[in-house]
Amino acid sequence: MGPLLRRKSHLLLLVAVVLVSCPAQSSAPGSPATFGPVFEDQPLSLLFPEESTEEKVTLACRARASPPATYRWKMNGTEMKLEPGSRHQLVGGNLVIMNPTKAQDAGVYQCLASNPVGTVVSREAVLRFGFLQEFSKEERDPVKTHEGWGVMLPCNPPAHYPGLSYRWLLNEFPNFIPTDGRHFVSQTTGNLYIARTNASDLGNYSCLATSHMDFSTKSVFSKFAQLNLAAEDPRLFAPSIKARFPAETYALVGQQVTLECFAFGNPVPRIKWRKVDGSLSPQWATAEPTLQIPSVSFEDEGTYECEAENSKGRDSVQGRIIVQAQPEWLKVISDMEADIGSSLRWGCAAAGKPRPTVRWLRNGEPLTSQSRVEVLAGDLRFSKLSLEDSGMYQCVAENKHGTIYASAELAVQALAPDFRLNPVRRLIPAARGGEVIIPCQPRSAPKAVVLWSKGTEILVNSSRVTVTPDGTLIIRNISRSDEGKYTCFAENFMGKANSTGILSVRDATKITLAPSSADINLGDNLTLQCHASHDPTMDLTFTWTLDDFPIDSDKPGGHYRRASVKETVGDLTILNAQLRHGGKYTCMAQTVVDSASKEATVLVRGPPGPPGGVVVRDIGDTTVQLSWSRGFDNHSPIAKYTLQARTPSSGKWKQVRTNPANIEGNAETAQVLGLTPWMDYEFRVIASNILGTGEPSGPSSKIRTKEAAPSVAPSGLSGGGGAPGELIVNWTAGQHALADCPGARRRRPVLRLQQRQRPALHAL
Repeated sequence: MGPLLRRKSHLLLLVAVVLVSCPAQSSAPGSPATFGPVFEDQPLSLLFPEESTEEKVTLACRARASPPATYRWKMNGTEMKLEPGSRHQLVGGNLVIMNPTKAQDAGVYQCLASNPVGTVVSREAVLRFGFLQEFSKEERDPVKTHEGWGVMLPCNPPAHYPGLSYRWLLNEFPNFIPTDGRHFVSQTTGNLYIARTNASDLGNYSCLATSHMDFSTKSVFSKFAQLNLAAEDPRLFAPSIKARFPAETYALVGQQVTLECFAFGNPVPRIKWRKVDGSLSPQWATAEPTLQIPSVSFEDEGTYECEAENSKGRDSVQGRIIVQAQPEWLKVISDMEADIGSSLRWGCAAAGKPRPTVRWLRNGEPLTSQSRVEVLAGDLRFSKLSLEDSGMYQCVAENKHGTIYASAELAVQALAPDFRLNPVRRLIPAARGGEVIIPCQPRSAPKAVVLWSKGTEILVNSSRVTVTPDGTLIIRNISRSDEGKYTCFAENFMGKANSTGILSVRDATKITLAPSSADINLGDNLTLQCHASHDPTMDLTFTWTLDDFPIDSDKPGGHYRRASVKETVGDLTILNAQLRHGGKYTCMAQTVVDSASKEATVLVRGPPGPPGGVVVRDIGDTTVQLSWSRGFDNHSPIAKYTLQARTPSSGKWKQVRTNPANIEGNAETAQVLGLTPWMDYEFRVIASNILGTGEPSGPSSKIRTKEAAPSVAPSGLSGGGGAPGELIVNWTAGQHALADCPGARRRRPVLRLQQRQRPALHAL
């Protein structure tokens, strides 16, 4: 007997048992939620001053986990023995180092948090020890130069970690050397540079070095060195750069970058900076001996030049800033649940410069390719997962500037089928002649094998019955004979279970009176009929859509109303129909088991829409040519067009004379007549059809007609009066021309004729 026949026989026996008395089988209740460690606090790198009065160092580590996590620590990759009474104590998850010393405790530390689910490793924390020794006690040799020359006084700082800041004293504290254009203290070497010496520079100099550590500051002084000046050298010298930045400066994104440049010369040189291969950001531009970029970015990478110049010449130096970056996650892994025996692909990706390498950890240990596991850079692939694959995984990206960790839990599940969360529906109504879909979705791992039965009969695929690969049962063209109990049986190597539902066949829903297409005018009312029959044991509801968008017939003040309260009548009334109410109407009658629908088209006719694109051409003194584009005719042919104009003085639209006088509905251009010369105008076009006049077009651009000679003679000519030797003549300008002329001023023009040498007759 083949495996399939054996399984079917076994299931037939199981069916018989179930029908007698057996409840559905399921796996045992799950245990309380467990999850692997997730870091909430990780150690940070520390700088501990060697001379600190603090007696201990604490490196923090805390993770949430269920059950709670236990903790271990590694130093330089080796697990530490944390024994009672030793200098290294575990407080919670924190590592406390008592009386730390550089020789014993400087190094790289990592915390490991573990629980029964798995182990994760924290980021690396470096414990360093800061120190600053005293300057040499030996006397410093005097420095001698000619007045007017440049000079450098070396600082020669003592051994130290980390870097220092520097200042110089002249003769006594606190007489510090000023940071002016003539003096410069290098914060790289500590050396003091004087571009051109003068008599005021004579004296004793001491270098002050200061160390800034996490929670302490320390300063030390050098022995004084005497600066002696020989006779003044009045000659002028071209610049010579003495403090110069390196040919290559490496920096990380976000770090502060400082370039130093200082020159000797007489006169004192001026410093200028520029970016050779691009423009220097204005915010970094400076004439100081240092160029400082507070937070460097990849855009700042390039070659920089410092130029020192005075009246005798110039000197320059170039160097390149190379910007790199620590690793940064682009894609991280997240917690995953997977069925036993399935496949899984996990991936992570990181950016950085240089490009980071990626490696994987499982429960804190390096993970390499094995028979079922393939490790390929940022990809981790499993085939046929087993329970042993469960645990905590970490993707680690690193370059020479740092290391980052992404953690996630993989939970491989093995569960017997369980219908408690998602049983088969107890009552499954279906419509006669229709289709029913019955899902079977037990919780199980691995995926369960599913079979369906009706009563004691195992169902097999046929023209009407289909069991899909995911276990869903589909029955088509349903009849009364399909009523009965349907049971889904699910089984995997962990166990088996079943769930049953009852299929009840109902009468199909049908549209008995379908809506009819209609052709109406704007403002009309229309009722679309829709009647249906259905199984009386179920509720029937009607829904309407216009062009597939639902219609709300209960909206106050809307245009739609339900015309009947009868359950089998779903008529829809359209009140005061607008153009937007035209389209495809669909009536759907539905119950919980099926639905039926019918469509009808409603055409709403109305006045034309506004014409578009009004353009003015061929502008004359009293005429212009207008053209426009047709708007929507709204299902009724355009009969005619009307043209209107307005001027700034009136502001009102008035109909204008046109050529042709009557503009037909198929026209798209006409000439406007009777305009006033030298006048500003706007024009618009209105379309009409048998149903009325539509909205006007938008106004045209404003134009001005051309100039022309006056067409109305002055009136009211009179004269007389005036001073001796004068004749005053008055007249009134043509009122029509005055009223229509842009900017016209209403006044009575006056002509004064004055006597010259002797009385004369003036002709007008």
